[in-house]
Amino acid sequence: MSNTHSPSPTKRLFAPFELVFDRFRTPFEEFVHRTTTAGFLLMAMALLALLLANSALSQLYFHALHTPIGFHIGDWVLEKSFHHWINDGLMALFFFAVGLELKRELLVGELSDPRQALLPILAAMGGMLAPALLYALFNPTGDGAAGWGIPMATDIAFALGVIALLAGRVPKTLITFLVALAIVDDLGAVLVIALFYTEQLSTMLLLVAIGLTVLLVFLNRAGVRSYVPYFLVAVALWLVLLESGVHATLAGVITAFTIPALPRYDSRAFAQQIQDWVSEFNQHHDASGNALRNQEQVALLQSLETQIQGVSTPLQRLEHRLHFPVAFVVLPIFALANAGILLSFDGFMTSLTDSVTLGVIAGLMLGKLVGIAGVASLVVTLGWARLPEGVSLSQIIGVALLGGIGFTMSIFIAEIGFVGNDALINQAKLGILIASVLSGVLGYAFLRWQAQEA
Repeated sequence: MSNTHSPSPTKRLFAPFELVFDRFRTPFEEFVHRTTTAGFLLMAMALLALLLANSALSQLYFHALHTPIGFHIGDWVLEKSFHHWINDGLMALFFFAVGLELKRELLVGELSDPRQALLPILAAMGGMLAPALLYALFNPTGDGAAGWGIPMATDIAFALGVIALLAGRVPKTLITFLVALAIVDDLGAVLVIALFYTEQLSTMLLLVAIGLTVLLVFLNRAGVRSYVPYFLVAVALWLVLLESGVHATLAGVITAFTIPALPRYDSRAFAQQIQDWVSEFNQHHDASGNALRNQEQVALLQSLETQIQGVSTPLQRLEHRLHFPVAFVVLPIFALANAGILLSFDGFMTSLTDSVTLGVIAGLMLGKLVGIAGVASLVVTLGWARLPEGVSLSQIIGVALLGGIGFTMSIFIAEIGFVGNDALINQAKLGILIASVLSGVLGYAFLRWQAQEA
């Protein structure tokens, strides 16, 4: 009989309302778990928005979204509708979190190894190009032509939420591939917004924005690890971009890429220090078990907290702390404010024949399938990259179907691409909702069928 014993969970003296986890999660596992849960919440909030927009509360719902909110300092006035504050202000936190995830993936994640990253990168590029081209076929000219970027983005929260329903039926490497694909997809969407969805640019303010970006880089290179300086410069950058013509939410991505990703202390020295402190902590143990009465243990715990802050990176800590508020506050509010569209049978049937709606549906459902699965198959056939371990090309087709779920970023691009044109925005949103639901159902059914066939 083995003498190896698994460690027992830490004894809790009194914490009736705290959740206890008996196992550790890696950063990737935590990301997938929280993102999956957030996907289900997004579904609920999108449904609630549709119900509010088509109920007796419809007038109140839309009136609240268009309520002006602002402030002024002297002659300077900043006033936006509640809807704009959500899309231009609150979503900057979402873009900041996306930027942190992108930086981590590029440094140490699935995108850090060129051999592993090549397949999801090329598949994601195919999954952006094909939908844009399909949309352009439906809308070659006119006001609707500006929406070509709408079907390019995959919503990682919704996609992971669907694939979570297949837990145990698909390999973990397939989930990893989907996450890497969606993150590259997000990067592509950010670049599209920055390069193509901009208003008339102010050269002077852009120069100021460049100067603030240089200041952020200087803070990074100077070893500044406190969040406060980065936050203050980020707010200034957001305000400048808001007035410059470049979408203000990009301030979040720019700031995220300047957050330090190196620890202050060496991990081996930290491990030795921990062992020394545990020994000293045990030496000062008393029978009361009350930390307030044991000043030596309190001092050791405070020192341990400082050391932990030093051995982890600011990027890690921020990504961990922001994921909950972004996933469970920012995105649900965005869904509630943007998924509400007026539906009627006549209007619904008419919208189904509109080129914008058809272009979005075709781009998300067919474009993503052809772009992701087609490019992945070509790359593997040519020998440029290998499929993830345990993953088949047929499962890649299932992921490509899930790629047609384009909720958050697609709606965001529709809002800025058709700004001021409510009719086109509603057509685009209807196409996004239809395509996302159908893609989710088809992707789930296909992957479940593949699991049964295996």
